[in-house]
Amino acid sequence: MHGSTDERTRTGMSPEALKRAFVDSMFFNQARYWRVATTHDLFMAAAYTVRDRMLERWIRTAEAYRDVRARTVCYLSAEFLLGPQLGNNLINLGIVDSARQGARDLGIDLEAIFAEEPEPGLGNGGLGRLAACYLDSLATLSVPAIGYGIRYEHGIFDQSIDDGWQVEDCDLWLSHGNPWEIPRYHLRYPVQFGGHTEPYTDEHGRFRVRWVPRIDLYGIAYDTPILGFGVDNTNLLRLWHATAGRSFDLQAFHQGDYYGAVHAKVAAENITKVLYPNDEPEVGKELRLKQQYFFVSCSLQDMIRLHLQDAETLEDFHEKFSAQLNDTHPAIAVAELMRLCVDEHGMDWEPAWDITRQTFAYTNHTLLPEALETWPVDLFGRLLPRHLEIIYEINRRFLDELRIRFPFDPERIERMSLIAEGPVRRVRMANLATVGSFAVNGVAAMHSELVKSTVLRDFHDLWPERFHNVTNGVTPRRFIQLSNPDLCGLVTEVAGTGWARDADNLRRLEPHARDAAFQERWRAMKRAAKERLGARIQQTTGVLVDPLSMFDIQVKRFHEYKRQHLNLLHIVTLYERIKQNPGLDMTPRTFVFGGKAAPGYFMAKLIIKAIHSVAEVINRDPQVNGLLRVVFVPNFNVKNAEVIYPAADLSEQISTAGKEASGTGNMKFSMNGALTIGTLDGANVEIRDAVGPENFFLFGLTVEEVERTLAEGYRPWEIYREHTELRTAIDLLHSGLFSHGDTDLFRPLTDSLIHHDPYLLLADYQAYVETQAQAEARFRNPMDWTRMSILNTARMGHFSSDRAIREYCEKIWRVQPVPVSLTTTR
Repeated sequence: MHGSTDERTRTGMSPEALKRAFVDSMFFNQARYWRVATTHDLFMAAAYTVRDRMLERWIRTAEAYRDVRARTVCYLSAEFLLGPQLGNNLINLGIVDSARQGARDLGIDLEAIFAEEPEPGLGNGGLGRLAACYLDSLATLSVPAIGYGIRYEHGIFDQSIDDGWQVEDCDLWLSHGNPWEIPRYHLRYPVQFGGHTEPYTDEHGRFRVRWVPRIDLYGIAYDTPILGFGVDNTNLLRLWHATAGRSFDLQAFHQGDYYGAVHAKVAAENITKVLYPNDEPEVGKELRLKQQYFFVSCSLQDMIRLHLQDAETLEDFHEKFSAQLNDTHPAIAVAELMRLCVDEHGMDWEPAWDITRQTFAYTNHTLLPEALETWPVDLFGRLLPRHLEIIYEINRRFLDELRIRFPFDPERIERMSLIAEGPVRRVRMANLATVGSFAVNGVAAMHSELVKSTVLRDFHDLWPERFHNVTNGVTPRRFIQLSNPDLCGLVTEVAGTGWARDADNLRRLEPHARDAAFQERWRAMKRAAKERLGARIQQTTGVLVDPLSMFDIQVKRFHEYKRQHLNLLHIVTLYERIKQNPGLDMTPRTFVFGGKAAPGYFMAKLIIKAIHSVAEVINRDPQVNGLLRVVFVPNFNVKNAEVIYPAADLSEQISTAGKEASGTGNMKFSMNGALTIGTLDGANVEIRDAVGPENFFLFGLTVEEVERTLAEGYRPWEIYREHTELRTAIDLLHSGLFSHGDTDLFRPLTDSLIHHDPYLLLADYQAYVETQAQAEARFRNPMDWTRMSILNTARMGHFSSDRAIREYCEKIWRVQPVPVSLTTTR
């Protein structure tokens, strides 16, 4: 404590207090003096300085929640893609300007410190980023909440490109430590696997089952504070790290068995070693199931511990907690809570089942059959024998109820069973999650209707009152305020400071949409964002791009249904048009791609290769250089996304109708003033309704048309034969033009399109090309385009994650905010 000021060094918010805290942190935390401090030392000192201010709020929040025994949301997710936290935490604390002033006074480059922060890749894409947005909004809305997940030592792989091919590199986000987390070594819960079960009679003469496991390990909690924006509420993200019960076998070591001495430690820590191991081989499937059970068991044991701090029994556990299952990854929680209640806490089946069904709610994120998790019964029973017995008992009772309700419908009963019969019997995790939850929701209006009419139709027929829609949302704090400060300044000038907490205030931009002076400033903002992205592109790829060209951007996970190759066919078509007509009057375009393909997904990786191959030819062809550029930004993550979203003129949301649950990239682009070219898929439908059909470039088959086309016998080869430009684009891909004469390289891709085309690229190609021409024509009128860009931002307030969380609180969780104030809780 420095006696020269009334403001405390570790919690003060002024530039002077921040400077003192930073200097102290450099000395006492990093043990460095200025001349030898690295940029990483500067980052760590800055992070600890900010964390101190968060911890004060975190402790006060915990006290306040416990004082009122607050009902708490527990968000169970296998992924939390937080992104870099320093800038976001400065914004939420409201001390960005103070931090910048302090940095200037100390001669420190704050932007270099931001760039130094490693990104925790604890998610694969949209699912994990959604979870992170929801944690931000829960804290901002003062809703008591805990996020539960896995502390992966290695997150999603770092992507590099070698000769156009994706290369997966190990993510080392923890290699220099994580200043935001606090280990809780005393929060240590046992987790078991394997073994067998034994029936017995307890002291009250009741039938019981004892699980005798073969493997014992422990989960240790690592806590990260999650601060709300403009409030003192600071919630908790608790991630679990696996460790052995006995990490070192001294006897084995003395006998010369050095590997055996640490075998238990290695085997245990493998569970939290890497995000989503390759689950093609059996050992990969086993590890993934272990991961899911591990974090769910630790989380439920922790919730029970918290509950029993102020209660004697678990009878009202469901009144204390509402647990959201973020997709099927945590669905084993249904069986685990039953095991804990019945086996560990001596409850009878019926009250335990009532508690379980009133605790969980399930969010469905996919309509793709292959993404609805199922587990082979043999594998499940080998790893979790007691849970398989519990699932069998849940299923027996459930099917008996169904037989009474639907006595002459055995097909329905088979579809709704928790066990899929067949050559390989499988546990259906979506069915388990639905049966064990009091609410089920989809993540966009259209998706929720499709959930009710397709994958969970039978359950909706049985329990229509349980089904809801909560359209996804994204936090405007990170995706406007942090990533696009120029836009933030314009919006604040017009809409006031309240828009970041109430995004509906973005509507105040609308009256300025036709104002020539405001439009000029808007274009300058967009130009600056494109220049920033252009600099990043040149730095990472060596390609120079023109910020005056239309930036046409598609960044997302690579999958055939997302149809990055439809975008690529359009690029090849434009290239061929220019080659055939060198004087073609065309708007210059920069096509930007980004995203990762699953390591075992050959076709997705081939599409990445094809993009690079087409880019190589186009970017070195002087005949088209002034009109076309194609670039791939490697290693798409939150940090790169914050540079990409603000720079887009046109956002590609072109998945096959009915395949995308919602999407959130579409929201981030539109919030930043990009116009969308897209299908009626996922949240595109609601975005188009919100911004206005006239400000959205719609193309493609509808869900009903897709279903009818497939049902009538889709023949893509006929479309290929009949459409000259389409045929030319496909033929050029496998002609060797883009592959140094290799006519076989892209044949798997072109053959799939011509003979199968499961995602109907060829059916949508002509409409897509024509709609692209409409977008180009509108872009040629800067005033018209800028007006539409402003209206996109102005009308996107509905897609804030704050709105989504309010809907969850009202429709599903039945939870009330508990505002926290440092001044009143001291």
